[in-house]
Amino acid sequence: MITGAGSGLGMGTALGLAKAGHHVIGAVHAWEQKTQLLKEASQLGITDNLEVIKVDILDAIDRKKAWSYEVDILVNNAGIGETGPVAEINVNLLRKVMETNVFATLEFTQPFAKKMAEQKAGKIFFVSSMAGLSTYPFLAPYNASKHALEAVAQCMRDELGSLGVTVATINPGAFRTGFNDRMYDAVDQWFDEEKNFTPVQPIRDIQANIASPEGQYDAEIMIQGMVEVIPLNKHKFRTMLPKETEDWCKDYQKQQWELEVVANN
Repeated sequence: MITGAGSGLGMGTALGLAKAGHHVIGAVHAWEQKTQLLKEASQLGITDNLEVIKVDILDAIDRKKAWSYEVDILVNNAGIGETGPVAEINVNLLRKVMETNVFATLEFTQPFAKKMAEQKAGKIFFVSSMAGLSTYPFLAPYNASKHALEAVAQCMRDELGSLGVTVATINPGAFRTGFNDRMYDAVDQWFDEEKNFTPVQPIRDIQANIASPEGQYDAEIMIQGMVEVIPLNKHKFRTMLPKETEDWCKDYQKQQWELEVVANN
């Protein structure tokens, strides 16, 4: 089962796994996405391998329906993001992101984890991000949620390993799925350069970089990586693509230990 299968990496991975012969339960956020995913599957001739269900992980009815399935591998891919200067953003926007990306994701996972522990078999993936291991200006809500998700995944890995349950993360870099574009557009819903004290130009510079076609990789790189690693019996705990992003994140983390701050008193 893969959540967030109605678009982007989730849709591509669901289709790719089904095409490879796996039985996939594609959980989409909205009914309209079910129509589109089934259309894509029909065009590929893989409808026998792909079952599509509607699962908003914040919805109790949807969660209960999903929990009725027997799942060997759960891929927690559903997620949202908000952007803007963290010193000014409405904290409720950060709460909204944390609720989906961390709290609801964990709540959705727990019943599956219990079944897997009882059977002493199963695997749980948390689709995190390079943003779970680094930060970018004006991305604090998403960064905070993915950093928290990394901690949840690592703790669950250590706690469930002796019970026969495998836990791992998938950490995409910036890919052209439309997600980054939409996320960086979100700041324009509330930011007013006439009222907010944060200079607007750095925000526009980030939007022009990360939320541009040139600043993102071809999504097929990540989709193929996910299709490959998800069914494997043995692989690294963390799968980050592309390699340049992994190297950049490792260097970023090292730099945090060496950075100095100077007070302007």
